[in-house]
Amino acid sequence: MTNNLGELQDRYLAFIADRGWEEFHTPKNLTMAISVEASELAELYQWQDNVPVEQILEDDDLRERSREELADVMIYCLSMANELDIDVEEAIADKLDQNEARFDSETADKIARDLSQWQR
Repeated sequence: MTNNLGELQDRYLAFIADRGWEEFHTPKNLTMAISVEASELAELYQWQDNVPVEQILEDDDLRERSREELADVMIYCLSMANELDIDVEEAIADKLDQNEARFDSETADKIARDLSQWQR
C-alpha cells in the first residue's frame, strides 16, 4: 500500500472540497452512508451460505465487487473521522488494546466453543 490513512483522508477532503460537497458531509449523513454501503457489501453474500474465503478469492467478480463496496465503507468512515477530528490509526490501536484486555484467551476460548455449538 502506497498511501497511509492520513494521506487518504486528505485526498478525500480535497475531493469533496473540489466539488463543493462539504455541507453534505455531516455526521448524520456520513453515518447513513456508512450504513448503506455496509448493507451493499452484505447484499453480495445475502442469499449464500457461509462462503469459504477460498471460493471468494477464485471468483474475480465477487472479489472485485466486495473490494469496491469495502472501499466505499472505508471512504465514508475516513470522512466521518475527518468531520469528528478523530485520528483513525490511534482510535484503532486504542480499540485493539481494549479488545485484547476484554477478550483474554480464556474468554476467547469460551466464545469459540459457544459459536461452534450454534454452527452445528
